[in-house]
Amino acid sequence: MMTATHFKFRSIVEMQISKGLPSSIPFTLKRLWILFFTGVLILSSSTALFCAPQSSKLDSIHRIWLDESQSDSIRVGAFYDYINKGYFFSNSDTILPLSDELHAYAKAHNYQRANAFGFEWKGYYWMGKDDYPKSLDAFEKALKVYRETGRQKGLAKMLNLVGTVHRLQGNYPKALDCMKQSLKKYELIGNQQRMIYSLGNIGITYSQQGDYVNALIHFERALKISEQLGDQRSIGQLLGDISTIYSEQNENAKALEYLERDLEIATEIGEDQRRISQTLNNIGLVYLDQENNPRALEYLERSLEIRLKMKDQRGVAITQMNIALVYYKLGEVRRAFDFYQRSLALAIEVGDKNTEAKTMARMGDSYLELGNFSKSLEYCTKAYELYKEIGAKAGEKQTCSCLYDTYKSLGNCSEALLFLEELQILEVDLNETETAKKLQQMEFSKIMLQDSIVKSEEARRVEQVHNEELRHEERSRNIAFSLGGLLLILAAGLYARVRYIRKSRSILQIEKDRSESLLLNILPEEIAQELKEKGKADARDFDLVSILFTDFKGFTAASAKLSAQDLVSEINVCFEAFDGIIDKYGIEKIKTIGDAYMAAGGLPVPTKDSVKKTVLAALEMQEFISKRKVQNDADDKPAFEMRVGVHTGPVVAGIVGVKKFQYDIWGDTVNTASRMESNGEVDKVNISQATYELLKLEPEFAFESRGKIEVKGKGEMEMWFVSVKSEE
Repeated sequence: MMTATHFKFRSIVEMQISKGLPSSIPFTLKRLWILFFTGVLILSSSTALFCAPQSSKLDSIHRIWLDESQSDSIRVGAFYDYINKGYFFSNSDTILPLSDELHAYAKAHNYQRANAFGFEWKGYYWMGKDDYPKSLDAFEKALKVYRETGRQKGLAKMLNLVGTVHRLQGNYPKALDCMKQSLKKYELIGNQQRMIYSLGNIGITYSQQGDYVNALIHFERALKISEQLGDQRSIGQLLGDISTIYSEQNENAKALEYLERDLEIATEIGEDQRRISQTLNNIGLVYLDQENNPRALEYLERSLEIRLKMKDQRGVAITQMNIALVYYKLGEVRRAFDFYQRSLALAIEVGDKNTEAKTMARMGDSYLELGNFSKSLEYCTKAYELYKEIGAKAGEKQTCSCLYDTYKSLGNCSEALLFLEELQILEVDLNETETAKKLQQMEFSKIMLQDSIVKSEEARRVEQVHNEELRHEERSRNIAFSLGGLLLILAAGLYARVRYIRKSRSILQIEKDRSESLLLNILPEEIAQELKEKGKADARDFDLVSILFTDFKGFTAASAKLSAQDLVSEINVCFEAFDGIIDKYGIEKIKTIGDAYMAAGGLPVPTKDSVKKTVLAALEMQEFISKRKVQNDADDKPAFEMRVGVHTGPVVAGIVGVKKFQYDIWGDTVNTASRMESNGEVDKVNISQATYELLKLEPEFAFESRGKIEVKGKGEMEMWFVSVKSEE
């Protein structure tokens, strides 16, 4: 069960990270980000995030962090879990000093992933404090580390977080750019769970801009993946998000259907009260759109009661704004404005610009209906400026309409025409279904306004001039109707063309992404880019490349004890681990041949520390196999033992083949590296004299001379065993 302290911190986090979301869709614009944010933490542990952490488990995790015999990745991963399970929700003020411990470890051990984790936790901390500039700075520093180290999963995760902070700051173009980069990387990696979060974040951002078509596309794609994975929590929340899109399109029956399914799932999986309050609020909004005001008030008051108990200030502001509208529709004007003022004060207090703008827009509309044009002008102008600041076009459209009607009522025709024209532009930009009809109606209204001005001026003229103007008015009307018909035809054609182009582009983009994903699974990114640009990739000479070979000892004997399925499964476990290790060190996988694994450091982009990173990767591979054998022996399962060899020298690299082509390397360096492996020993990393000469001054390595060893086809060669120097 969630403790009171954890519940409080979860509420704080959800409230803080929800800021900047449009109040017209109160839970769509925060749910998937909250799911992403908490999902990041859930995926890093084997137990539910919000369960009360047991001190014994924390002590166990902390002991791993202090155990110097463990690898850097295991120690730092344990410390990440230590912060997550022990302090993130129960004592967030400790996050900064704990993050500094990670930075100190990174400096002492030259392990940059610890730096990335430290910056990541600082980003979470400052986001919880509403300090978005500091949060963005921390996440971008983590992003830089992942770019430099080439860790694609970390890179995708940070791009999503950076995009989220941009969205919370109202920078939607930048937010979408980062989130789409994140989604593309998760697609290449094949991480479907994280794809849900990225798709949801993109949908949230489009919704906030009023682009409901793109929002729905991304939400439905996320829902399809969630259903394939059987992720009930994600399914329920996405159903709620999609319902809001339908509500915005006045598809109330459809919206209510999705909301009821959402509420049913939330109840089945024991969802928390925050989720229930969000769903109740949105059911109330649907009944409000259906003009069932008593039913709407019932659900909204239930939602408000929960949010007040939880002290969810932003949620309270949103629900109060919606209750105000219900009271206004019921004719209780004074009570309505009382709730509007409460909502506005809270929105300003928590920095929720969207709810602030929405509340002022509704107040402006209400004052306009009541004939208080000065107040209507005041509130609609403020709302319009705020909507423009955050880039919410749907809100701009609403307030443009209010300002047009207000200025027209005040007799300020020039200003009214300006906002009428702006309204027309926004109508086209938002691609509404009735665009052509709206354009015709607005053009007609514009002509009527012009005619009314002419009539008021001509009232003082003689009858002859008055009759002449009436004839001019008739001609103007005929022109207006003709122009309206033409606009209707053009708009319908344009709308159909835009839909066709978008659909075609979407299909082409999907195919392009799929092709790029396949290409990057075969070739290094730089070679793939050259192949796309030139249609070919030239072979290249490299002066200094470190070749790594591994081979399992006793593979034939071990395979005789395993079924074909178990054998392939065991090899796959090992090679997947190797893939992760070389990704960590920025090394290029060349190929696998049976039970042999080949990789190279220093290509296709040479780096000054490629030799060192290749040897570190070899040592970590050997460590993995050793631990795997201990585990399999304990489970009475056959296990592999492995030899690893490394040699450094010049190679030629390029693409071979036309069908099933691959990136490969050639040269005597490759043959020598293979000899280093075959002349090595189990649990050791055997390196050549050439590699030793490049590494002998590195303080973290220990070397054991093997002397000269006879090598087939090579004669005698100097060899060395290398290991990580233990601290005294």
